[in-house]
Amino acid sequence: MPVITPEITVSEYFRLTPIQKDALKKIGITTLRDLLYHFPVRYGDTAEAKNIETLGKGDTAVIFGKITNLKASKGFKTKMTMATATVEDETGKIQCVWFNQPYLAKMTPEGAMVRIEGKVSERRKKETNKVPPETSFSERSGSEASYAANEKEVSVGAARLYFSNPKIEVVDKLPIGVGDSLFGDTGEAHTLYPVYPESRGITSSWMYHAIQKLFKSGLLDNMIDVLPGHLLVKYHLPSLKTALIWMHTPLKREDALSARKRFSFEEIFIIQLGKQQARREYEKHPAFVIEADDVHVREFIKRFPFTATEAQTKAVETILGDMRREYAMSRLLEGDVGSGKTAVAASAAYAIITSRPPKVPRLAGATSNPLAKGLAPKGQGNLQVAYMCPTEILATQHFESFIQYFSYMPIQIGLITGSGCRKFPSKINPKGWTDISRAQLLKWVESGDIHVLIGTHALIQKSVKFKSLGLAIIDEQHRFGTAQRAKLIRKDTIAPHLLSMTATPIPRTLALTMYGDLDLTLLDQSPVGRMPIITELVLPNGREAVYEKMRAELQSGRQAYVICPRIDEPDPDKEQALNAKSVKEEAKRLKAKIFPEYEIGIMHSKMSPQEKDRVMGQFKRGEITILCATSVVEVGVNVPNATVILIEGAERFGLSQLHQLRGRVMRSSHQAYCYVFTETTSEKSITRLKALQNAKNGFELAELDLMARGAGELSGMRQWGVSDIAMEALKNLKMVEAAREEAGRLIIEDITLSKYPELKKEVASKKIETHFE
Repeated sequence: MPVITPEITVSEYFRLTPIQKDALKKIGITTLRDLLYHFPVRYGDTAEAKNIETLGKGDTAVIFGKITNLKASKGFKTKMTMATATVEDETGKIQCVWFNQPYLAKMTPEGAMVRIEGKVSERRKKETNKVPPETSFSERSGSEASYAANEKEVSVGAARLYFSNPKIEVVDKLPIGVGDSLFGDTGEAHTLYPVYPESRGITSSWMYHAIQKLFKSGLLDNMIDVLPGHLLVKYHLPSLKTALIWMHTPLKREDALSARKRFSFEEIFIIQLGKQQARREYEKHPAFVIEADDVHVREFIKRFPFTATEAQTKAVETILGDMRREYAMSRLLEGDVGSGKTAVAASAAYAIITSRPPKVPRLAGATSNPLAKGLAPKGQGNLQVAYMCPTEILATQHFESFIQYFSYMPIQIGLITGSGCRKFPSKINPKGWTDISRAQLLKWVESGDIHVLIGTHALIQKSVKFKSLGLAIIDEQHRFGTAQRAKLIRKDTIAPHLLSMTATPIPRTLALTMYGDLDLTLLDQSPVGRMPIITELVLPNGREAVYEKMRAELQSGRQAYVICPRIDEPDPDKEQALNAKSVKEEAKRLKAKIFPEYEIGIMHSKMSPQEKDRVMGQFKRGEITILCATSVVEVGVNVPNATVILIEGAERFGLSQLHQLRGRVMRSSHQAYCYVFTETTSEKSITRLKALQNAKNGFELAELDLMARGAGELSGMRQWGVSDIAMEALKNLKMVEAAREEAGRLIIEDITLSKYPELKKEVASKKIETHFE
């Protein structure tokens, strides 16, 4: 018999129907390894199961029993399809009804042992006049009205209990207390059973039995544990084989928790290995050592039209210290909205562009580089800065900000985007910029005449060649990957110092994990004189009052944003169309019925860059008073005169996104207001939105959001390429720090992981999965 390996596909090993193949593909299961790593979302406990005779109206209960009398039928009056059945244990019988699910009668074998979970309802037993037997159960109006509503009533008898739309799962055997062990004749009193994520065609029961078959096949003996043995001992973690058994068939909850801890640590550790490896590789390249004049940098900071915060000052000092080291800086600047990251970036840029190419340290492997001898190349000018942004709107905004910061200096600033190129200063107007051809701009960048080049992804195209790139600034770091950053390294292997920035509040544990290759600096202070924003959660009956508050701000000369989840109205012919306000229709409604006296503009992602620039220009100049937009204005848009933001359908946005949107009006010393409109009555959604209202800043909000998430909800963060079980681990700062420390230690000892070939494969695989783009 051939050896079974984890790489064998599920369809090779199991006999699957086409529906099952599609279902497995949908939930990401291709190989036997994928199946083993498809962990239960929770564990049921047979000790908590009830006997039928103990059930009462309103109970939410689990029972085990034998199912009979499976029938598909229709309601006598409403013709609603349903499935009905009887479940019996040693104490009694109870009936089950599934509305609009007649297929259950065909999928569940007659006489099978089943697990039923759901709410117990009650109907009054009726005497009926010639009602067909198959319609003796008639669906509720909606599924919760009395069964007798559709029957021909004669008299009312005793109450009768039933399960309404319960979950059903076929089991091999009944658990101890009702019959034999659910887990077979092991002689052990298992009470826990796994409940797996399902997909139509693949049930939790199928998962359980398939995995048990793999356990019996000997597959676990052929799997290599990638975690080094010393880590298993140090952190009291179970081996791979033991952890897989405990995940799928735990004897007690402590076993399951221990297994989850092991797999959480493993995934975080592997991610950290990849990050630490990338960092060490980047540090192998020689970099310019920048001996910036601290006095001149402080004088530059004093020119800002505001007083720098202590956090900004410390951040600049840290960055200057990084650039004096013998390898390239790799730092992440994480700051809340409006905390002044751009000013810190400008200070770092000042230190670079006022420095001529100094000596480069003699690093191993760099002796062929002429700079390694401590000599600047003949004719080398000042160093250059590249500033990469995720959107054209943000790139244009930073171009204008840098003109304000550096207009007194004899330097040239370029802008390159997909829409065109600009240069400051203009020969005709020394205080303004001019449009230039792409070819001309690239020529000046390559010659070193452009000191600062700001742009989008266009910055890392092959045609863009810097003469002496000393610093690369990347805004909104999570949108760029390590491969894109690598493109900024010069062909002669000189690496620019790297300053990444993000205004997206993320929990510290997530920052330590996903940005493990970067040092972290937090800007956790707001500019002096800036008042805290007033955030108000608005239910439907409070709309008119908010419009009046908004009108008062507009009458005082301020401006406002109105954010909508959609661009166009939903197609009424489409089922389950998103019923939410759209930018286009809301702008029309506001103009016609609410604010006819004000100019209202629109902005959304389907507009061309030129159209967006035109609208933003009008909004900045005050020609547009109210900007109705989608979340396209989420990042970086800066209009200090805008002090009000209304967010429609707030329950459709994530908390971090709502905080980013709120940041659009936290740009001045004027009092700012954020009105969060919601149509939901869900207690859970209201509680989540109140966190936005109560959190003091984005960092606190991010921590609240992480701690409030359950395992099933964490999949909303799959854009990180991290599994739910690892996302759970991010609630544990000690675990993340331990994984980071161990990964760093291992990479220092063996950067290529040559001593751990299986671990090396896992790291390479995880690098592909975890991404930022």
